[in-house]
Amino acid sequence: MNVSPSKSSLASGAARYQSLLSPYRLGELSLSNRMVLAPMTRSRALEGNVPNPLAATYYAQRAGAGLIVTEASQISPQGVGYIRTPGIHSKEQVAGWKKVTDAVHRAGGKIFLQLWHVGRISHPDFHGGELPVAPSAVAAEGTVFTPKGPQKMVTPRALAASELPGIVEQFKRGAENAQEAGFDGVEIHGANGYLLDQFTRDGTNKRTDAYGGSVKNRARFPLEVAEAVIGVWGPGRVGYRIAPNSPFNSMADSNPVEIFSYLAAELDARGAVYLHVVDPAADGAKRISPILQEIFEGTYIVNGGFDAEAADTAIHHAETDLAAFGKPFLANPDLPERYRIKAALNAADQATFYAGEEKGYTDYPALA
Repeated sequence: MNVSPSKSSLASGAARYQSLLSPYRLGELSLSNRMVLAPMTRSRALEGNVPNPLAATYYAQRAGAGLIVTEASQISPQGVGYIRTPGIHSKEQVAGWKKVTDAVHRAGGKIFLQLWHVGRISHPDFHGGELPVAPSAVAAEGTVFTPKGPQKMVTPRALAASELPGIVEQFKRGAENAQEAGFDGVEIHGANGYLLDQFTRDGTNKRTDAYGGSVKNRARFPLEVAEAVIGVWGPGRVGYRIAPNSPFNSMADSNPVEIFSYLAAELDARGAVYLHVVDPAADGAKRISPILQEIFEGTYIVNGGFDAEAADTAIHHAETDLAAFGKPFLANPDLPERYRIKAALNAADQATFYAGEEKGYTDYPALA
């Protein structure tokens, strides 16, 4: 198991002097630096939710990251909740992703696929009129963009316990398909109010069976998924992402420190190679990240709204092992080099974040 600098520094002061651009050993992989391209939905997939050929260019342009984590990719048709998002459950999707991994590897990069099921953050328009599914029949606020345009989110159908092994199998098959597509590993999406997060937090999980109520029960389904995926890839190739404080997609929990501390410890015990925590220090909210880092012994990744200086400081002080970047990497394909020479950054164009083609996707300029 990879020991984070916060623990290893007790034995060696050398760990304190690591920097954002220093190399790192992630399980079986050697990373060229400690910068992670965070998973970002770009909504540019083609019919059948097949990755756009442009995605090969997009990700290869950013292969200077120590690790790339792809945009979320649904494990089954039931997991779809957004237009033009790629999947990993059909032969055509696997073939599309193979072009991406080949391009990234030719450029010298390492790339993980993010496995995704949106749960209630969907609409019957995606499912032939059938309701989206969730741990409990609790609706989220807001709208979802469907092929028919924006639609108000509906109250989902609560999953029967007998259905859960089938969804675990979908995650397992997605992990197997990711191997076939040539990825270096996978990240399980347990954040941002999607299905696994819905089971984890008591604001959305109102179940009274073995998958609801207690901390142990609410973590049961996410951990079954993690076990299945790690069973495919083995220890050292599977990460897990959480966002303990995020209210995105109408999420809340009465005691996030308790549930996510338990989840972190159990993921660590099962051999997850990293825990990827979205935990920005904003609005004076108390950050959970330092608590979880003391629990999770493997590689620790924080996505915290970093710039170069803040990320370097966090790594220098062993507050994280790796730092994940979203918008800065979106607009600057050569972000590590720009940080290295302290070059100016391109500004991100929010109007082109989602859908579209090359504009705002593969046309951001690199340094001359």
